[in-house]
Amino acid sequence: MSKQNLYELPLDGAVFELQCGGNLGSENESCVDLAAIPGAEEGFVLRDSKTEGAGREVRYEGAELDAFAVNWVRSRGLTV
Repeated sequence: MSKQNLYELPLDGAVFELQCGGNLGSENESCVDLAAIPGAEEGFVLRDSKTEGAGREVRYEGAELDAFAVNWVRSRGLTV
Protein backbone atom coordinates (compact mmCIF):
# COMPACT_ATOMS: atom_id res chain seq x y z
CA MET A 1 0.00 0.00 0.00
CA SER A 2 1.41 3.39 -0.96
CA LYS A 3 1.62 6.27 1.45
CA GLN A 4 -1.20 8.74 1.35
CA ASN A 5 -0.31 12.32 0.46
CA LEU A 6 -1.87 14.19 3.38
CA TYR A 7 -1.73 17.48 1.46
CA GLU A 8 -4.11 16.08 -1.16
CA LEU A 9 -6.86 15.48 1.40
CA PRO A 10 -9.51 18.15 2.04
CA LEU A 11 -9.99 19.46 5.54
CA ASP A 12 -13.78 19.63 5.27
CA GLY A 13 -15.22 18.47 8.59
CA ALA A 14 -11.90 18.72 10.47
CA VAL A 15 -12.41 19.68 14.10
CA PHE A 16 -9.62 21.99 15.17
CA GLU A 17 -8.63 22.38 18.79
CA LEU A 18 -6.80 25.48 19.92
CA GLN A 19 -3.60 24.57 21.77
CA CYS A 20 -2.12 27.46 23.76
CA GLY A 21 0.68 28.06 26.18
CA GLY A 22 2.68 30.95 27.56
CA ASN A 23 0.49 33.74 26.21
CA LEU A 24 2.77 36.74 25.95
CA GLY A 25 0.40 39.34 24.58
CA SER A 26 -2.93 38.77 22.98
CA GLU A 27 -5.25 35.86 23.60
CA ASN A 28 -3.87 33.83 20.66
CA GLU A 29 -0.25 35.02 20.80
CA SER A 30 1.19 31.56 21.38
CA CYS A 31 -1.52 29.26 20.04
CA VAL A 32 -1.77 26.74 17.23
CA ASP A 33 -4.73 24.80 15.87
CA LEU A 34 -4.53 21.01 15.67
CA ALA A 35 -6.96 18.58 14.02
CA ALA A 36 -7.16 15.04 12.73
CA ILE A 37 -7.47 15.01 8.93
CA PRO A 38 -10.80 13.45 7.89
CA GLY A 39 -10.27 10.43 5.66
CA ALA A 40 -6.68 9.87 6.75
CA GLU A 41 -5.87 6.79 8.78
CA GLU A 42 -3.34 8.67 10.92
CA GLY A 43 -3.09 12.22 9.64
CA PHE A 44 -2.98 15.52 11.49
CA VAL A 45 -2.81 19.16 10.50
CA LEU A 46 -1.13 21.85 12.58
CA ARG A 47 -1.78 25.46 11.63
CA ASP A 48 -1.00 28.93 12.91
CA SER A 49 -3.89 30.51 14.80
CA LYS A 50 -2.68 34.10 14.34
CA THR A 51 -4.18 36.27 11.63
CA GLU A 52 -0.82 36.90 9.94
CA GLY A 53 -0.21 33.13 9.79
CA ALA A 54 -3.60 32.23 8.34
CA GLY A 55 -3.41 29.48 5.75
CA ARG A 56 0.00 28.23 6.88
CA GLU A 57 -0.08 24.62 7.90
CA VAL A 58 1.96 21.48 8.26
CA ARG A 59 0.50 17.99 7.93
CA TYR A 60 1.91 15.00 9.77
CA GLU A 61 1.35 11.28 10.03
CA GLY A 62 0.67 10.26 13.62
CA ALA A 63 4.13 8.74 14.12
CA GLU A 64 5.79 11.90 12.74
CA LEU A 65 3.81 14.15 15.07
CA ASP A 66 4.55 11.88 18.03
CA ALA A 67 8.29 11.89 17.22
CA PHE A 68 8.27 15.67 16.89
CA ALA A 69 6.53 16.09 20.26
CA VAL A 70 8.86 13.66 22.06
CA ASN A 71 11.99 15.24 20.57
CA TRP A 72 10.75 18.74 21.37
CA VAL A 73 10.06 17.81 25.00
CA ARG A 74 13.51 16.23 25.33
CA SER A 75 15.32 19.12 23.68
CA ARG A 76 13.68 21.57 26.08
CA GLY A 77 14.42 19.46 29.16
CA LEU A 78 10.70 19.17 29.89
CA THR A 79 8.75 16.29 31.39
CA VAL A 80 5.15 15.27 30.90
